[in-house]
Amino acid sequence: MEQPSVKRGQRILKEKPFAFVLKSQYRLERCDNCLEAAKVRKCSNCRYVSYCNRSCQTQAWAQHKHECPFLKSIQPRIVPDAARMLCRLILRLEHGGDLIRGYYTEHGSRKFRDLMSHYQEIKNDPKRLEHLDSLHAVLTDMMADSPSTVPNKTELMSIYGRLITNGFNVLDAEMNSIATAIYLGVSITDHSCQPNAVATFEGNELHIHALEDMPSLDWSKIFISYIDLLNTPEQRRQDLKDHYYFLCVCSKCTDPTETRAMTAAACPNPKCSASINIEWHNCKRCSVGISPKLRNAYNEITALTKHKLEAMKDVAYLDVCKVCLDKQAGLMHPLNVWHLKTLDAAFEAAIEVGKWQDALDYGQQLLPGFQKYHGPWNPLLGLLQMKLGKIQLYERHYKEAMHHLAEAQRILVVTHGRDHRLLVEQLYPLIFQARHEAN
Repeated sequence: MEQPSVKRGQRILKEKPFAFVLKSQYRLERCDNCLEAAKVRKCSNCRYVSYCNRSCQTQAWAQHKHECPFLKSIQPRIVPDAARMLCRLILRLEHGGDLIRGYYTEHGSRKFRDLMSHYQEIKNDPKRLEHLDSLHAVLTDMMADSPSTVPNKTELMSIYGRLITNGFNVLDAEMNSIATAIYLGVSITDHSCQPNAVATFEGNELHIHALEDMPSLDWSKIFISYIDLLNTPEQRRQDLKDHYYFLCVCSKCTDPTETRAMTAAACPNPKCSASINIEWHNCKRCSVGISPKLRNAYNEITALTKHKLEAMKDVAYLDVCKVCLDKQAGLMHPLNVWHLKTLDAAFEAAIEVGKWQDALDYGQQLLPGFQKYHGPWNPLLGLLQMKLGKIQLYERHYKEAMHHLAEAQRILVVTHGRDHRLLVEQLYPLIFQARHEAN
């Protein structure tokens, strides 16, 4: 029977997790079952996990009842997220999970053992082995009252391998990682730096939407991105090799002009907008020379930017971002990824402290880079447009607000679907308000 065609924005998969774990940093402010931010109450037995209501607690009990005594026994210690996830996987498999199937079509499905474990690669990876040893020690402590529950090293390594190479970061509406999960059906999808589908989440449920029209639903031709696309091909390939044990050979990774654009310097001629390779002797467009002094200055600010961004991984400081942006001026091209990453950090930091005009300036400068490197149908681009629209609305720039919110809607309807809570609870009310204020 001929497969029906797939339209851009169509949801092609909806799946509940085989196993998932809320990140421990959120355990006192988010529900361990639905992952919603809410006023939560602790489980009366282990006092480790919390739930937003009785219904969620009841739903979670089928899996939580097996881990509850182990979490109780290790109190008051915080269990590393990877250790708790391994614990949940071990217990899930012990209680019939090895028979569970995740469906990606009516008849196509995968079980946990169908996931790639990369056993041999992990066995030869000292960092992974060290991590696994530390997790094994935590599990042995947790499960001291039931030592036979801890699998032998070989079995544990195969479970660990399936976790690290098939695990998803579950994202909230703002694209922040709040949990880790394994989904069986969606594990059929491969990676591309030019994806034709995108994964988004509604609570702990994963949705895959098509980003382009397709003649039929062929899962061997469906690709999502596993990594941050706002990185050079070298960095992306290294991340994929280190984490997923494969070398990406997509056209974006093998195109030398991609790296050149992402690491471009600004032409020293203020009247020329060309991007230049800092190793060139002169600009290819206006022929102005590139001095050793300029080369050194560019290399210094690149190193400084990388250092500062790494230091601000968890929280960005507006003043530090401003210092970097000032030093980048005239040296980094507007589409240089290190400049864009700094703008992104500055944008979020400005929002955090209520500096709305600064946020608008940074967000507007960020748009061309997001459009170029993330592509036209990316949730991050949609969110950026929505945030800009919201700030413009707050600043009473109603025409500009409507423009950004309309762009956000155009993108997010495709990536999330019309009925997703992000649109229903945040975007549509903003559009309604902007229209009302404009009239």
